[in-house]
Amino acid sequence: MSLLKLHDLYFKPYIHKDEISAIVKRLATEVKADLPKGETPLFIGILNGCFLFVADFVRAFKGECEISFVKLASYEGTSSTETVKELVGINEDLTGRTVIILEDIIDTGNTLQEIYTIFKDKNLKQLKIVTLFFKPEVYRKELPIDYIGKNIEDKFIVGYGLDYNSLGRNSSAIHQLTPTPKMKNIVLFGPPGAGKGTQAEFLKEMYHLVHISTGDVFRYNIKNQTELGLLAKKYMDEGDLVPDEVTINMLKAEVDKNTDANGFIFDGFPRTQSQAEALDAFLAEKGEQINGMVALEVTEDILITRLLERGKTSGRADDTDEAKIRNRFNEYNTKTAILKEYFDAQDKYYGINGIGSIEDITKRISEVFNTL
Repeated sequence: MSLLKLHDLYFKPYIHKDEISAIVKRLATEVKADLPKGETPLFIGILNGCFLFVADFVRAFKGECEISFVKLASYEGTSSTETVKELVGINEDLTGRTVIILEDIIDTGNTLQEIYTIFKDKNLKQLKIVTLFFKPEVYRKELPIDYIGKNIEDKFIVGYGLDYNSLGRNSSAIHQLTPTPKMKNIVLFGPPGAGKGTQAEFLKEMYHLVHISTGDVFRYNIKNQTELGLLAKKYMDEGDLVPDEVTINMLKAEVDKNTDANGFIFDGFPRTQSQAEALDAFLAEKGEQINGMVALEVTEDILITRLLERGKTSGRADDTDEAKIRNRFNEYNTKTAILKEYFDAQDKYYGINGIGSIEDITKRISEVFNTL
């Protein structure tokens, strides 16, 4: 789950789609268990926000039922207007029927009051209220709510049918309003030999950012025999890849050490889409995000020549063997390059010409940095 921007506001992850699914199934089971055997209820959804809830609820409800909708309005922007206006009514004859209202959220209770007013003269057998979310802190009515999916705090939420000025309804999870992100977080990206480490050193000084290099983090943890370092070494000694979870936890620890930072340059991480998703989720929990992936783009032939030249003085065995170098490129192209698509889909990919002097490349990167 990533940070969500809608219009001028940001929303951080709050309730995962799997938890929502479990809540909906529980509510459907509870309602079914309380109904007399053989009774066909009429479920009425309160539009617009309830449409996803109603769809999932009736699929989870194991029995015959009828479905209808009523539309009411009481929200503008992120605040309740305190006035509820009926827009679309019920035309069915409800005499002797069991009507079960499906609401996405109940806060002050104004909409609920209007619901009870609408149905009080319908000669119902019974009226039941089901709400997916409930804000007990601000509820001001003495009206019964028969089934509550989850109590939540009094903060504005979007997703799973709920919107902010018409946007956000189609998110499968619930996001909560959060302050505008303060950090500038960059993923510095590129194939082996593209010069990421060199550029990161210049850029961290220019923008007062913290440079987090995966290689440095691994070496620190292994050298200092931290719990994560010992775990990573165990995998490495056995010739196995270090699991994403271990790498991610090392990166999280580095971020948590620098809570006052202006932002971070992530160098060598993420390497896979699963790592990118984990990084997005971690930052989103803090109300932050990756602002952009800045990728140094250099042709493979140039990089091979560059690495072989570097190998004459670097002492790195994998810089002196062209076959090993090409294997590194294969690994990059099959696993890591897919990150371009991942960040491009978020409009966060920035390709930079990585050929030229260090100063020229730094200037090109800084022009992108200044726009983020």
